[in-house]
Amino acid sequence: MGFALMDSLPDALVQCILGHMVNARDVATCTCVSKRWKDSMPYLKSLYFPRNSFENLNGADSSDNVVFTMISSVVKLEQLVVYCPFSSAGLASWLSYAGPSLRHLELRMDNISEHPVGFEDNSKPSKLDCIAYAKNLESLKLWGVLMTHTPQWDFFQSLRNLEIVGARLEDPALSIALKACPNLTHLLLLGCEGVRSVSIELPHLEQCKLDFYGWGNCSLSLISPKLESLEVQGCSWIRVRETQCLRNLSIANSAGRVYMVDFGKLASLEFLSIRGVQWCWDAISKILQWASEVKHLYMKVEFTGDFEALLPFPEIDFVEFFNSHSKLQKFDIHGAMFAALCQKNSLKNVDSSFMIPCLEEVLITVRSPLNAEQKMSTLESLLKYGKNLKSMVVKILQMKSNHSSVDDFFEDICRFRYMNRKIVRIE
Repeated sequence: MGFALMDSLPDALVQCILGHMVNARDVATCTCVSKRWKDSMPYLKSLYFPRNSFENLNGADSSDNVVFTMISSVVKLEQLVVYCPFSSAGLASWLSYAGPSLRHLELRMDNISEHPVGFEDNSKPSKLDCIAYAKNLESLKLWGVLMTHTPQWDFFQSLRNLEIVGARLEDPALSIALKACPNLTHLLLLGCEGVRSVSIELPHLEQCKLDFYGWGNCSLSLISPKLESLEVQGCSWIRVRETQCLRNLSIANSAGRVYMVDFGKLASLEFLSIRGVQWCWDAISKILQWASEVKHLYMKVEFTGDFEALLPFPEIDFVEFFNSHSKLQKFDIHGAMFAALCQKNSLKNVDSSFMIPCLEEVLITVRSPLNAEQKMSTLESLLKYGKNLKSMVVKILQMKSNHSSVDDFFEDICRFRYMNRKIVRIE
């Protein structure tokens, strides 16, 4: 019944319907249904080859040849996604045929597992080199990339989106590869190892996410005047001078220390997240000073200190902090930052006119019962001076102590929650 209904449709409509198929197996199956369906296959726009596409392949044809046969049957292929294994020769044949029309290319390269360090074969074009055939790409996504040598690329003038996930990189190779993509607006480097120092200058970049795997001691210099969102993981030294458009900023270092940050005035910043085991206090104080207009602040830094010694945060004046961040609407405070706001002298400068005008949500993570009286005073002050506060969540996390102060502190928090149960809750 379905086939008869399809047969009654005009050719253009059949081509439009079948053109929505992307999975190579489905396409191959449809070519066997009827000559009319087979004749519609050249009008496909996209092809997708899953990881297991050729697990049961029999006969003399290799997977490279099968992929080429399907690609060459399409008149104007715009999107190609290949997760199944392939060779550099196979990729070269596909892209030399379909490259001029391709707009979106996604490849599972598997270079890292194929070529261990020190055993790279540079006598023939690499898989990365073959991508140069697709000069008109708008989006390129690569998985499992080995980029220890400079890829033989010219310029991808139309490329706007570049994503590399799981890669072993060398600084010069990465730098030259990025220079071949001068008009990028979106850049994602996720789970990349081997990077020590990277300098990026992309005038049109708007969204950037960099995740460098390793010792956490990379240095980053970024010049992108249109940048709106930046996420950085694994860098100790960060310099981003043109920040007039930056609205979202996240800096994390789970393996090393953050020694230096150098930003311009963060006048447009709405969201700031800083995370890590240890940050130099100079870096923390500067980023907080530049981000005076921020609306959502997330802080999860455990220690400060310039060298090996892990030091607690210095005392932070409660009134001065909130006066300096008057537009703050949501505040996530973890451990050390909350403790710094809870020092004995932190609340000594409060006067009757002080208020926290915009604060609506507070999430506080408490890990120690030390200075319990000051901590309770800070919680009460947030509630008292936060005139628009709608939600306060107190998380009790990994509080290890056999001392009775833990029970007393928890009782105080429970009492505080009961007295303000419309706003406060405990997790």
